Amino acid sequence: MSILFWLSLTGILYTYVGYPVAMWMLSRLRPRSWKAAPITPSVSIVLAVHNGAALLPRKMRHLLDLDYPNIKQIVIVSDGSTDGTEELLARQQNPLFKTIVLKEHAGKAVAVNAGVAAATSDVILFVDIRPEIAPGAIQQLVGNFADPKVGCVCGNLALVQAGHDAASSAVGGFYWRYEQWIRSCEALTDSPVGVYGGFYAIRRELAVRLPEGTILDDMLQPLSIIRQGYRSVLDPRAVVYDTWPKRVESEFHRKVRTLAGNFQLLQLAPWTLTFQNRVVFQLVSHKLMRLAVPYLLVLLLVSNLSLAAGSRVFAAFAVIQLLGWALSLAGLRFRIPVLHRIAAPASALLVLNAAATVGLYKFLATRGPLWKIWNTSETMARESTPAQENATPSNSAAAVVK
Repeated sequence: MSILFWLSLTGILYTYVGYPVAMWMLSRLRPRSWKAAPITPSVSIVLAVHNGAALLPRKMRHLLDLDYPNIKQIVIVSDGSTDGTEELLARQQNPLFKTIVLKEHAGKAVAVNAGVAAATSDVILFVDIRPEIAPGAIQQLVGNFADPKVGCVCGNLALVQAGHDAASSAVGGFYWRYEQWIRSCEALTDSPVGVYGGFYAIRRELAVRLPEGTILDDMLQPLSIIRQGYRSVLDPRAVVYDTWPKRVESEFHRKVRTLAGNFQLLQLAPWTLTFQNRVVFQLVSHKLMRLAVPYLLVLLLVSNLSLAAGSRVFAAFAVIQLLGWALSLAGLRFRIPVLHRIAAPASALLVLNAAATVGLYKFLATRGPLWKIWNTSETMARESTPAQENATPSNSAAAVVK
């Protein structure tokens, strides 16, 4: 039990503290800079959407108003929409738009593949239906392609949080800033293992065809580009504004889908766990260790309780663990304002680790396409409010950037 205790504690601390600190130190001691310049390569924007009629008109206006001077086409792919999206696309007359209608709902990967096949520009910019792209962000993003070794560039996501509950705010606040910090450190040492899928760009000639049903296109596409010998980088100046689910229940389902996608990624692309993937160490430490943390937490508590009878130190640590889990559960169960806010970080930790265990179950037990377990566009459309719909970089920056 003592060995189990120390092994599980070490694994947890390595995942949440040791690896991030190691990457931060490497980014300071051995940074690998890359060249950026004010170049203007041609850009094809690719937007895959399913049942997005409620959000699409505003998104199309936003894309037409972008300030980058060399957008050659905006490819919108309707993935089996049944809510009027197809009719909306049929009515648009602007020659900048190229619309593709897939009659069957086949998942984002199939829609993205169709969009990539239709793209003709030097750079493909992938966007989602929700994000607002800040002025100058595309110019900042594509400027990184001045370095011939850069094959993928991700922007800096700033989350708009209006009307979110405390636990969901903790996931989208502290946790996301922590995640962005790790990715920035990884980019300074070589490449991050994943990017924010709502705003990233790649060289068109490096694009790979995604396996049908892929959930994490924003991991597999960058990793495939890294596999070809290029870098994936993050530019903090290329800002995009987005919102995640307002309620912790919806955030939980979003994370279940994402974490199930991690297991799927290993199944679809087993080469990611070999030395064909030069960032395999980062992948294991950053992503896969987090999938093991829920089980390490259980082992830590069980072994700690068995050791508590013979040691005051172990007994005190067990009490701290039990109180922490009780606080996290109370924060989720009882929406008492003060308690809910105090317990939010612990509740967020519980939600993320519970989502990892359910994600494994969904991956193993789901019959049919795995991507169907949660629909992003429909959930966010249901949770939209006038305040969110009117959010712009000018009036929301203060809420998301400290």
